[in-house]
Amino acid sequence: MKYILPLVFVFLLFSCNAQEKRSLTGKSAFQKEMNADFKDVTKSPLTKKGLRKFKGLDFFPIDEKFKVVATLTKTPDAPVFNFPTTTKRIAVYKKYGEVSFTIDGKDLKLDIYKSENPNPKYKDNLFLPFLDKTNGKTSYGGGRFVDVLTTEEQENGTITIDFNKAYNPYCAYSDRYSCPITPRNNFVDIAIEAGVMKYEK
Repeated sequence: MKYILPLVFVFLLFSCNAQEKRSLTGKSAFQKEMNADFKDVTKSPLTKKGLRKFKGLDFFPIDEKFKVVATLTKTPDAPVFNFPTTTKRIAVYKKYGEVSFTIDGKDLKLDIYKSENPNPKYKDNLFLPFLDKTNGKTSYGGGRFVDVLTTEEQENGTITIDFNKAYNPYCAYSDRYSCPITPRNNFVDIAIEAGVMKYEK
């Protein structure tokens, strides 16, 4: 009996540690949170088959050069933009502005949007869809998204964009979702090797 209790304790300790490691897979808080959500059947966009096989998303290595301080030029008079989606649904956004930044000495620019009817939970969120040279190769062919917050705008007209937090639209994982299609003009002529990689179904 005196040997059983220590063995039970060791078993429980290893079980808890193993469970924690499984749920917190990733090199950053963003990666850990994404993997935890994808493992959660109530949140995951994966199919039942995909969920059974899921061992964690593939990410590019974290690279600080892809975390940029961009100049934000607001466009308050821009018209509402009706984003086509992967279904017949139309996603309504308004162009919030343009973000200009430099990576590897190359000057780049992207349009950034804000939902016309956001969920109150996401009232501070800006929507940055983009295409780059990794699409269809090491990243999802339809482009990726980055969430940026209006609360991160600075008085000097800059805002931080972390492409290490770039993620795939849910359509990359299942056909049951309706996702905004990234505008072709939101293409940057470099390889953004950061964020979530291509998902192999």
